[in-house]
Amino acid sequence: GACQIKGHNARILSAEEAEKLANDRVLVSEFKQLKLEKEAQKNWDLFYKRNSTNFFKDRHWTTREFQELNACREFADQKLTLLEAGCGVGNCLFPLLEEDLNIFAYACDFSPRAVEYVKKNALYSTERCKVFQCDLTKDDLLDNIPADSVDVVTLIFVLSAIHPDKMHLVLRNIYKVLKPGRCVLFRDYGLYDHAMLRFKSGSKLGENFYVRQDGTRSYFFTEEFLSQLFKAEGYEQVVNEYVQRETVNRKEDLCVPRVFLQGKFQKP
Repeated sequence: GACQIKGHNARILSAEEAEKLANDRVLVSEFKQLKLEKEAQKNWDLFYKRNSTNFFKDRHWTTREFQELNACREFADQKLTLLEAGCGVGNCLFPLLEEDLNIFAYACDFSPRAVEYVKKNALYSTERCKVFQCDLTKDDLLDNIPADSVDVVTLIFVLSAIHPDKMHLVLRNIYKVLKPGRCVLFRDYGLYDHAMLRFKSGSKLGENFYVRQDGTRSYFFTEEFLSQLFKAEGYEQVVNEYVQRETVNRKEDLCVPRVFLQGKFQKP
């Protein structure tokens, strides 16, 4: 985007926004929180049932934003092994496979329905891709991927859907399949993103953690929290910064502030 800004400073709230967040103190009951955790897979499966493959746009920006996919090659046509952790219906996966013929991709998702959509895609080929259902917080990736075999892991808008107490389990799981010296490429919702400010009272699960009306959850990351999360699991931080941009919603004639956190974390 023309007005995209990258940096280490969090977005500054307007007085009205700050007041709204300060007044939103009531948390969802413990009973409902436990129910949401228990039904997380069901809620994501229903999300994909409702939206099919139409909800997310294909992410053709990935290779532009993550030069690492080319930078980690020692020679031009070197084959890379990729893991897309939390692949959804393949909006990031298939553009990458189309743009780069020298990638073999592992892809997994929490939702069995999402995995089925990937397998039914005309671009899906078992010669170039292996997709499987996986709960990254408890299913061992080594059951499907050899240890120390992956060149690049993409973790794009995935960790935010997981309870903050379990995020470290995902990073620990990924660490086992990543080659030493190679990276996790991260992008997710940042603190004070427009989506965070739109939650109505009664949606708050904890600090920077909310539930949507459909039962899916979303966490909004600070740079500090993300840094501590990765470093605690043995990764070295290469890049970790906010990406701020304005998105125009023509239907509602609004210009909304989007905030993402983008990072690159290396296995020593």
